[in-house]
Amino acid sequence: MIDAAEIAKQLILAEQERHAIAPFTHLNPELDTDTAYAAQRIVVQARLDNGERIIGAKLGLTSRVKQKAMGVDSPLFGAVTDRMIAPFGEPIALDELIHPRVEPEIAFVLARDVAAPATVSSVLAATEVVCGAVDVLDSRYEDYRFTLPDVIADNTSAGRFLLGPNQLAPSAIDDIRLLGCVLRLNGGVAATAAGAAVMGHPAASVAWLANQLGERGEVLKAGWIIFSGGLTAPIPLTADNVISAEFDGLGTIEVFAA
Repeated sequence: MIDAAEIAKQLILAEQERHAIAPFTHLNPELDTDTAYAAQRIVVQARLDNGERIIGAKLGLTSRVKQKAMGVDSPLFGAVTDRMIAPFGEPIALDELIHPRVEPEIAFVLARDVAAPATVSSVLAATEVVCGAVDVLDSRYEDYRFTLPDVIADNTSAGRFLLGPNQLAPSAIDDIRLLGCVLRLNGGVAATAAGAAVMGHPAASVAWLANQLGERGEVLKAGWIIFSGGLTAPIPLTADNVISAEFDGLGTIEVFAA
């Protein structure tokens, strides 16, 4: 079976050369999630060796619809580094990515560590502010075809992230589960959703992650930004598309390419 080091080597090269590769499970159907997370750690460490630093985490497959489509019953997670954060209001450089797609999310900026056992209440208590966000996915696999171990190894398709213009303390939001989002493509409504699309409550996905890390003796760290998971299906970002995510009370993020 292919090992974590070889998986990471191929993913790192695919990102550097900006070309998509076949999913590893096509030839290695026995690939498991433990090996995939080991590969992910190598991929992330390569970024750290190049001077990046971890500033947060992202979750994926946080909705029941996406889990059913993938045939799984739990989310997955990856790391977010400082160089993944794109400046608000500036274009996304297509020549730095392979085939980006955009999905809106709710992000949590932590005021203090979140350790296991975590709950929705403990996450909210530890959160400094909540903000609207956009996850610009960029899978290293051809046509976004992959299984769960593949996408875990690929650091959950992390590409770029944008944070919205407004930030609110959790106490200033009546109910994050009801916080609405409208995703627009070239001015037209492409999708609508509310916070409850993410595990019933976006903070529930953050708590899930804290509990997963707790099994490794790790915590979510103060100051980190946690991207809680996509609210809608993603939309391809092309030179011709202008995508915007409008969040109730949290402002609008416009995504366009250059």
